[in-house]
Amino acid sequence: MTGWGLIGASTIAREWVIGAIRATGGEVVSVMSTSAERGATYAEENGIAKSVTSIEDLVGDPDVDAVYVSTTNELHREQTLAAIAAGKHVLCEKPLAMNLNDGCEMVLKACEAGVVLGTNHHLRNAATHRAMREAIAEGRIGRPIAARVFHAVYLPPHLQGWRLERPDAGGGVILDITVHDVDTLRFILDDDPAEAVAISHSAGMGKEGLEDGVMGVLRFRSGVIAQFHDAFTTKFAETGLEVHGTEGSLIGRNVMTQKPVGTVTLRNADGESELTLDHRNLYETALAAFHSAIEGNGRPSASGEDGVWSLATGLAVAKAAATGQAVAIETGL
Repeated sequence: MTGWGLIGASTIAREWVIGAIRATGGEVVSVMSTSAERGATYAEENGIAKSVTSIEDLVGDPDVDAVYVSTTNELHREQTLAAIAAGKHVLCEKPLAMNLNDGCEMVLKACEAGVVLGTNHHLRNAATHRAMREAIAEGRIGRPIAARVFHAVYLPPHLQGWRLERPDAGGGVILDITVHDVDTLRFILDDDPAEAVAISHSAGMGKEGLEDGVMGVLRFRSGVIAQFHDAFTTKFAETGLEVHGTEGSLIGRNVMTQKPVGTVTLRNADGESELTLDHRNLYETALAAFHSAIEGNGRPSASGEDGVWSLATGLAVAKAAATGQAVAIETGL
């Protein structure tokens, strides 16, 4: 059994990750919060044996084999590197870091230490996106030409706060949502982005100059262009992802979500048909792959390198929005 330590007493861990760890053969043995009171309460509510207040106590625990990092973005690098130095495997929330050099350092240090580093990009684990990737690989829409992502949602009150108020913590919609779009597109298309153009704005929720909405276009190395719209402000929008090719289109609806739901329609010269989907918990799929990677079988569903790609693209989108110019995307790896 893999023993897990949580770095951060977070909502996402409580709602999704703790259950996924347990469902795939692991156990959460400790949680770290800088507030002793919050950590103790969180541990009691979630059936976790220990709570600590320092990284050193968590990663120094011999019962901890792997850690899940779900603190605010500016803390990811330091906490991940501390875990790696202690020989722990790490599943880190996106974005991996605040800048590209830090993200690359995390990947290289994990490689040097011989530990598994994964990025918690859950959407590539969705049955909808896996079916789209398979259909494209099989040539069912011919050569992909263009894609569109609709990922404008409403950020619920309990998740507001630093995402809307703290630039120093990596707030804003681009590092929170656009990075997910990038990873999902890379996974479905089996292609890497090369250039970004974008315009962002604040529609009233973002403070301190933080964007709460962004629209833009990515150009991929193959020539595919992908339009995206991300926001924290839209209460009634539907999410979706479309890929259009020379011989057909894939239309995904209600697919940019944590829940195992959604549909994918294939449209081509023969008409319309629904792709067969095997909906499963996205996080359980991710944790099953992570546990297998720890055992030396395969790799995480989203690796550290995947996290660097989404970070690099998110930073390019932010720069493009700030400068009004197209920005080339490079990872440095």
